[in-house]
Amino acid sequence: MTECTLCGSPVGDDPATAADVDGVFCCEGCLATFQRLDETEDVSAEDLHEHGHDHHAHHEHGSDHEHSEGSETAFLSVDGMHCSTCESFIETSATETDGINDAQASYATDMVRLDYDPSTIDRGGLIDAVSKLGYHASDPDEEDEGAEERFEFGRLRLVFGGLAAMAVMMFYAAFLYPVYLGYYPESFLSGTSASLIAFVPIFFGSTIVLFGVGFPILRGAYVSLKVRQPNMDVLIAFAVLAAYVYSVFALAFLDTTHVYFDVSTMVIVVVSIGNHIEARFKRRALGDLSALTESRITEARVLTDEGHHDVALESLSPGDRVLVKPGERVPIDGTVVEGQAAIDESLVTGESVPVSKSLGEEVVGGSVVTDNAVEIEVGEEATSTFDRLVELIWNVQSSDSGATRLADRVASVFVPVVVTIATLATVGWLLTGASIGQAILIGVSVLVVSCPCSLGLATPLAIVSGVREAAERRITVLNATVLERITDTEIVAFDKTGTLTTGEMSLDGVRGDDPDELLARAAAVETRSSHPVAEAIVAADRDRGSDATARTVTDFESHARGVAATVDGERVVVGHPGFVRESGYAVPEPIDEQVRETRSDGFLATLVAWDDEAKGVLQVGDTPRADWAEVVSSIAEEGPRVVVLTGDDREIAERFSGHPDVSEVFAGVPPEAKEAVVGRLREEGTTTMVGDGTNDAPALAAADLGIAMANGTELAIDAADAVVSGDSLRPIPAFFAVARGTRRRLRTNLGWAFCYNLVAIPLAVAGLVNPLIAAAAMAVSSLVVVTNSARGMGIDPLPDDPTPDSRPSIAPAEGGSPRATDGGTREV
Repeated sequence: MTECTLCGSPVGDDPATAADVDGVFCCEGCLATFQRLDETEDVSAEDLHEHGHDHHAHHEHGSDHEHSEGSETAFLSVDGMHCSTCESFIETSATETDGINDAQASYATDMVRLDYDPSTIDRGGLIDAVSKLGYHASDPDEEDEGAEERFEFGRLRLVFGGLAAMAVMMFYAAFLYPVYLGYYPESFLSGTSASLIAFVPIFFGSTIVLFGVGFPILRGAYVSLKVRQPNMDVLIAFAVLAAYVYSVFALAFLDTTHVYFDVSTMVIVVVSIGNHIEARFKRRALGDLSALTESRITEARVLTDEGHHDVALESLSPGDRVLVKPGERVPIDGTVVEGQAAIDESLVTGESVPVSKSLGEEVVGGSVVTDNAVEIEVGEEATSTFDRLVELIWNVQSSDSGATRLADRVASVFVPVVVTIATLATVGWLLTGASIGQAILIGVSVLVVSCPCSLGLATPLAIVSGVREAAERRITVLNATVLERITDTEIVAFDKTGTLTTGEMSLDGVRGDDPDELLARAAAVETRSSHPVAEAIVAADRDRGSDATARTVTDFESHARGVAATVDGERVVVGHPGFVRESGYAVPEPIDEQVRETRSDGFLATLVAWDDEAKGVLQVGDTPRADWAEVVSSIAEEGPRVVVLTGDDREIAERFSGHPDVSEVFAGVPPEAKEAVVGRLREEGTTTMVGDGTNDAPALAAADLGIAMANGTELAIDAADAVVSGDSLRPIPAFFAVARGTRRRLRTNLGWAFCYNLVAIPLAVAGLVNPLIAAAAMAVSSLVVVTNSARGMGIDPLPDDPTPDSRPSIAPAEGGSPRATDGGTREV
């Protein structure tokens, strides 16, 4: 079947085309988006298709992978991925199992996607294949009861190791440090009793810490070496093992009491605490892809001559009839063949108002039936728009998840360099006539003094400090790297519905000769409807002190574009202007002009008619957040360009294009095209996307950085890097300020850590630094990093949120003219 040139979705029998455009499209929105993108730069259809369908295919783990014939895809949750190199390890090792054709792991989401042959291996075999690599794999559709226990075990292991480390340091303080500092003679530890009392507890305590608490670090080092991508774990492992092995060797074979179990012990504890703090924040984001896979519909209610029965979604064939009851989600794309219902498509299309669907109209998988049951016939290709969104989010997220942090990139060079320097220093001193003990001591000094404690803490402590500052300003960070990336933002793209607006319908004005009577009659009819517009009208009437239920309402009728009923003996029609005309009511020219003005002001125009003609217009709209204009201006003042994306039509989006700091508004953008628009914006500059709906999830994942509103859908939040709490947008510009402070702090930390190593390593090679001084220098270096990270940023706290109920007063709208715009709105 032909695919859409922009988004790759199947094109039906009636494709959208244009004479001046080379390609076919699944809908008018994709066609218009293609044209809009094509206006900005001379690009080919293939380039735009790459944006819409697979614009990240050039990444290492993008969607360049193709399924083998007859294969299926499975998502697994994986607990125990310690660093980004675990991705390569899992991907390389899992494919060695018969039946697994391809594996794509994501450290960012703790998920792995497997392309497998179901005739060779089942889901249980997939879980075993990943679990035997040393991880804990589970089906995301099932609750992993052991996840909490494993996390708690890790915490207890750290606490126990901390107690063991304290014991080690107490024995050092009581027995070894006084000897090292000259308070006691060396002979103080020469006796058997003294040696047993001092060295045995120290040896066992440091061993417990190293191989107990330090096991994840040692395992991470092993994995990174196995896949030939040395990271910070390798550097830490080399240093602590060198100090530990030398200390054991010194106790056994050298006539010295200078051992460095304290170095290996404290390095492990400090780094493990940092890793645990990082894991806590990462744990909050677990379920990133799990929420998506859990939300996938797995069964459909198929109608047959014998009745109806549930079947697996994969078993559906073109032409099958599926029954969907009120409150249920449509399992698959299809056409309504029986019944009429209001369909909430906000999950997939972003439309803020449910759409009425009747015989012959298409519905999309993932949307929700709100009132009446409908029967749907499966189309020529049994596909689900929602499932395509799931795949789209995975492709975008996993393509970026393999990027390593700055410290790991440095370590890939730093590790072999330091090991080489230590080896050469040891050999060099041996060649100059130094004793074996002295030469080994200098080699260990190089490794210990270059121990990456400060380097390892520089990034996570700065990030944790930034995360804390962000949390105080009602921003929850789900991806630690967001604080490093947001400062590069050149474009901020806002979704309209639910982001710049509250996402709740409200009555913003009444146009007519008798506004009170107009609203009262409309509310009386709408009390029988559950449509969001109806609820807004009834609520507005109630706020005025009126009681719509006191009127006598009979003969109620609900239609696709409006409702009608007899109110106190007189027929009243409420709805779309076209519906009112079709019902036989005249629309006078002044009322028609009010309709045009209402739409120009960005509101839905709902007519109220009785006595053979329309009597007035109700302005219904999605209430803008009280602080949206202020926030847009604050962001623009810092440099980024602000654009707005919406699935609504051009007229409703006009109110935002009038803001002087909104450079452009993309209106009528379908969900797949939103991702494509964001991809195109990324070519113009680093892009941050702010949204709340599930249809925003691909765009949030596709952007360089995604920020979701906490009152949005779970899928959008899980696709984001950060979440805004409360009803205000003010945390967003504050977040930019926190990120800038974090970047400064990060650079200071890394600068100090690198300078320390540049000075300390040559001194150790020259034999001017013994391991004890090296350990002290390392501690001071770490203390500087910790102190710098603990400082406040001096950013003002946020003011109180605006009152959630604040909205324009509902009063008769007067005359007025269409709001002027700067021409920045594009309907796509």
